Amino acid sequence: MTQMGNTAGSADATEVAKFDALAADWWDARGPMAPLHAMNPVRMAWVAGQLGPLEGLRILDVGCGAGLASEWLARRKAVVTGLDAAGAALEAARVHAAQSGVVVDYREGTPESLEEGGFDAVIALEVIEHVPPAERAAFCAALARLVRPGGTVVLSTLNRTRRSWLFAILGAEHLLRWLPVGTHDWKLFLAPSELGALLRGAGLAVTDTAGMAPGALGGFRLSRDMAVNYLMAARKPAG
Repeated sequence: MTQMGNTAGSADATEVAKFDALAADWWDARGPMAPLHAMNPVRMAWVAGQLGPLEGLRILDVGCGAGLASEWLARRKAVVTGLDAAGAALEAARVHAAQSGVVVDYREGTPESLEEGGFDAVIALEVIEHVPPAERAAFCAALARLVRPGGTVVLSTLNRTRRSWLFAILGAEHLLRWLPVGTHDWKLFLAPSELGALLRGAGLAVTDTAGMAPGALGGFRLSRDMAVNYLMAARKPAG
């Protein structure tokens, strides 16, 4: 959910500060990151379905925050690198991984500045909506550069619809207070067509999409409805 704040990268320091301020509460399933905890099992199961067997896969988690997705993958024996510019969130990630006995290589930085490449998969979950529009093409190009030929890039984000404003802004931030007010800017949400165009512009082929909708018991479920949250997978050409 956090994103890179390096001025040479794809976001600004204001976005990083938002999530650094939440670092101490990141792993509290009833705290301000409750929506991510509720969403994580569904989104990660979909990610795993796109990647196949996870054991031994080299996966880069861009905008990893305190490591919800990174730890999920590492527990299933993927070789995970977590990347973020939010230093306090990364420290929370390192502490939690050590306490949990999970191995993740956490690094501070931006995808644009990471020299290492050749990952089997690159994921960026709840990240791109925090990237300024002018930087999004470069951000997607960096994800494409970091994945190996034939590898997969997966993103999740929020659609820019009336329903997403009602759910993510009015509901989650102002009424239910699941997230601090100002966590999201609805104008920065992306329609699936916009995200798909960015990925194709980076030389990737979109291979699958899915929506995530609130479930009956407070969690999330996969859905064809992408009006609020959605996932998108893309493949880098093999040759």
